[in-house]
Amino acid sequence: MKSLLLKCLSCGRYTLASKCPNCKGDTVTVHPARYSPDDKYARHKNPGAYQERT
Repeated sequence: MKSLLLKCLSCGRYTLASKCPNCKGDTVTVHPARYSPDDKYARHKNPGAYQERT
């Protein structure tokens, strides 16, 4: 699924286009990755939450 809101890497302007209309720079999505409780890499992304408490 493609996100709708994008942010320019060069000037920081928000746009809906794949290229910034202001500076013609590349854009990236501003939405975070979707959370899944079945994420098999969660231990690597947030190791502090998985430390044993003694």
